[in-house]
Amino acid sequence: MELRSTNNRSVFHDIDWFTVILYAILVIAGAASIYAASYDYDNASIFSFNEFSGKQICWIGLSAFLGMFLLLVDKRLYETYAYPIYILTLIVLFVTIFLAPDIKGSHSWLVLGPVSLQPAEFAKFATALALAKLFSEYNFTLNAHVSNYVRALLIIFIPVFLILAQNETGSALVYMSLFLVLYREGMSGLVLFAAIFAVIIFVVSVKFTETIILGIPSGEFTIFVLIQTLMVAMTAFYAKMGFVARNLAIGFITCGIIITILTLCGIPVPGTIYFITTTAIAAIYLLFELMKSRVRGLLITILTAIASVSFLFSVNYVFTTVLQPHQQLRVKVALGIEEDLRSAGYNVNQSKIAIGSGGFLGKGFLQGTQTKLKYVPEQHTDFIFCTIGEEQGFIGTVSVLTLFLILILRIISIAERQPATFGRVYAYCVASYLIFHFCINIGMVIGLCPVIGIPLPFFSYGGSSLWGFTILLFILLRIDAGRRSYH
Repeated sequence: MELRSTNNRSVFHDIDWFTVILYAILVIAGAASIYAASYDYDNASIFSFNEFSGKQICWIGLSAFLGMFLLLVDKRLYETYAYPIYILTLIVLFVTIFLAPDIKGSHSWLVLGPVSLQPAEFAKFATALALAKLFSEYNFTLNAHVSNYVRALLIIFIPVFLILAQNETGSALVYMSLFLVLYREGMSGLVLFAAIFAVIIFVVSVKFTETIILGIPSGEFTIFVLIQTLMVAMTAFYAKMGFVARNLAIGFITCGIIITILTLCGIPVPGTIYFITTTAIAAIYLLFELMKSRVRGLLITILTAIASVSFLFSVNYVFTTVLQPHQQLRVKVALGIEEDLRSAGYNVNQSKIAIGSGGFLGKGFLQGTQTKLKYVPEQHTDFIFCTIGEEQGFIGTVSVLTLFLILILRIISIAERQPATFGRVYAYCVASYLIFHFCINIGMVIGLCPVIGIPLPFFSYGGSSLWGFTILLFILLRIDAGRRSYH
C-alpha cells in the first residue's frame, strides 16, 4: 500500500476528485433508475434486498471499498504486474467456457454461491493494462515493425476469441473499441476507414436485396459501384496520380454506358461477371502503373479493392452461417428489413414507446406507466435508459448524456496530461470502452443498433459491470495521481 506520493504528499491530495464526483453521481443516479425500473408497490423500499435496487446499492458499497483499495495500491504495481494479471484473466476466461452454466445459450457467468460474476467484464481492465504495458516498453513504436502490430492485436484478440467461445458476442465486440487506442498511438487512419467501409458493405448488401439490377441484388450493385468510385478517389487523392485516376474514371464510365446500351437492347449481361471483370482490369492497370512509378498509394488502392470485393462475397456466408438465427433476426429488425414487434423487435419497440411517452419533462419519478406495467423486458439492465426517458423526459436523458460526455472528455484530458506512455494508453483504453458501451447501449434502446446485450455503464443492474468499470476508472485515477512523481 502507498499512502503518500514521492513528494511526501498524501495520495488523496492528487486524486482527480472531479472524476470521482462524476462517478458518484452516475452510480447514484443508476441505483435510482434501477429502483424505478423494478419498483414494486408491495415493497417500496429502495434498500430492500428483495429489490434489484437494494442489491445494486450493496454492489455500490462494495465498489466504494474496492475503489479505495485501488487508490492505496502503489501505482508501479499496475505496470509491473500488467502481464501476470492479463495471463491470469485469460486462464479464468478459458476455464469459464467449461465451468459456467448455460444461461440463455451463454456460458459466461461463474456462479460462486449466491453470487454470479462475469469474467469478461474484468478482462477489460486486464487487457487495458497489458496493452499499456506493451506500448510503454523501451523504444516501442507501433509502426516500427509489423511484429509490433501482431503483438498488439494478439493482446486484443485473445480475450475476444475466448469470450466468443462463451457465446457472448456483445461482450467480445467491446474490445474492438481498442482500435481507437491503436489509432491514437500511430495506426494509419486507413484501418479505421477500412472498418467503416466494411460496415457500409455489410449493411448495404444485407439490407437491399429485393430489387434486382443486372441480375444481382441492388445492394451488391451499389457496393460494386462504391468500390470502383473508391478506386478512382484513392488513386487521385491518396496516390496523387490524377492522370491515372482520370483514365480509370473514363474506363468505368465507358463500360457503364456499354452495359446500359446492351441491357436496353435486351442482351442480358450478368452483373457479377461484369463488375468482377471491370474491377480486375482496373486493378491490373493500377498494378502496371505501380511497376512504373513505385507509388505506394497505388498498392494500397489495389489491396483495398481486392479486400472490399472479397469481403462483399463473404458477407452472405457470415450472415447466414456464422450468425445465429436470433442474431440474424435482430440485425434485420435493426436495419428495418423485418418488423417483428412480437419477438426480436418487441423490446426496442416498447422502449421507444416508453421514451416517447416521457415528453419534455417526463412523467415523474416512479410514475412511468410503461415501466410499472413491465412492458419492456430487462428494463433494469440493458434497457435502463428507457426508464430515464419515460420518467425524466427529454431533460433527464440529455442530463445523462451530458454527464457521460463530460466523463469521457475528462478521461481524455487525463490521458493527454500523462507524462508516461503507460498512463496515456491505459486512459485511452478506458475512454474507448466507455464510448463503445455508451453509444451501442443508447443505440440499442432507440433502435439504431441491433440488440447485443451491452449494459449502460454505472446504470445497468449488475455487480460485474459496476465492478469492472470501477476497477477501470480507479486504476486510472491512481495512475494519474502519481504523475507528478515523473521527472
